[in-house]
Amino acid sequence: MSQANQPLEKPSAINIVFVGFIAVAILFAGYTGKMEEITQASFESAKTAVNLAIGLIGVMALWLGLVRVLEAGGLMYTLANILKPLMVKLFPDVPPTHPAMGAMILNISANMLGLGNAATPFGIKAMVELNKLNPLKGTATNAMCLFLAINTSSVALFPLGVIGVRAAANSSNPAAIYLPTLLATICSTVVAVSVASWLGRRDKRSLESISQDVESVNESSPEELQIESSDNQVEESDYSHLLYPTGRASQIIAWSFMLGFAGSIVYGVIRSDNLGDFFNQDFISHWLMPILMLLIMTYGVGRGVKVYEAVTEGAKQGFDIAIRIIPFLVAILVAIGMFRASGAMETVSNLLSPLTNLIGMPAEVLPMALLRPLSGGGAFGIMSELVERSPDSYSAFVASTMMGSTETTFYVLAVYFGAVGITRLRHALVAALLADATGLIAACILSSLFWVG
Repeated sequence: MSQANQPLEKPSAINIVFVGFIAVAILFAGYTGKMEEITQASFESAKTAVNLAIGLIGVMALWLGLVRVLEAGGLMYTLANILKPLMVKLFPDVPPTHPAMGAMILNISANMLGLGNAATPFGIKAMVELNKLNPLKGTATNAMCLFLAINTSSVALFPLGVIGVRAAANSSNPAAIYLPTLLATICSTVVAVSVASWLGRRDKRSLESISQDVESVNESSPEELQIESSDNQVEESDYSHLLYPTGRASQIIAWSFMLGFAGSIVYGVIRSDNLGDFFNQDFISHWLMPILMLLIMTYGVGRGVKVYEAVTEGAKQGFDIAIRIIPFLVAILVAIGMFRASGAMETVSNLLSPLTNLIGMPAEVLPMALLRPLSGGGAFGIMSELVERSPDSYSAFVASTMMGSTETTFYVLAVYFGAVGITRLRHALVAALLADATGLIAACILSSLFWVG
């Protein structure tokens, strides 16, 4: 079928957001005399996007390499089987033993522990695996939309970064935001799962219709729409080249790692003057990431995995993925940067202030709330400034809770979907933004209940 006869598609949600941000920024700057600012912002944001992608290369190479250790050892399938009842209900379109299940579990677990650097590679790995089950390349599946919604609203067991900022600013109780943050993220996650599941069921017929149209267009090239699984059965990858026969020596080495690490914790407790400070600041802030790395390597040794070979093999994916992400990051960060530089963000904040007063959101926190789904660095900067100015104020408490219970939605969507070339987001953006709004509102309400002046 010729290109002229192919069915036309409606513009995606991210397309509308991108065009809207840039158009509003330019028009607003024309009336406020800030053309120079948005011009500079466009160049700076583009450079920032590339720097972010380059910075992700090393992190993704390391953690995708560590993920390969878990894959070779079989942990992905073990985790998937343990959580099979829940995951099967949430993701009925994903085979229970597919690698995507294990990667999603690791991503969600890392987010819950506050290990953001580790969560991103796990999430990208999950998207890559989910895309292998995608019969309509370039269009997000129900599983992808639900996973992204959960990812942007993930329950936060340890909001380490925010607690660290409060501790550095000499707050009298840095961890006071823990409980309201946990409850707020539970609320946002419930909304994310409910909305994504409902919209997925409602939109299923539309997706099937699109799939049929694409199939008819590509009748001459059916290989482009190959589905990599059939009858819900997926062949496990062959990692035999990364395994060696295990013996008693491997088990002894693995257990010695664990005993040695347990001894280091005991030594740290003995050496510390204050047990509470050790666990609340040093252990939570600095020990969790090394613990995860050691556990992965210990598991690999115990399961007979050639750890070095597995890490280097898995790390190769990081470079390719980081390059694929750059165009998506450049587009969204430039749009956000221009929108902020034009002054439109500040105007929107002023217009919404009467409404935010109804939920108890201080006026100085509103800019951070609006910026949070768009720019994690910008929102973190505003939050840090509020905490530094008055660490025990109500505004700082609300901003801290809000920062720990929400996510940079547009960045997450750009990185994860960009890694697999998804341009039609379907209901992922709506579900993620509704979850964000729930997190923001819950953070304000819960802060009013838990804050002690």
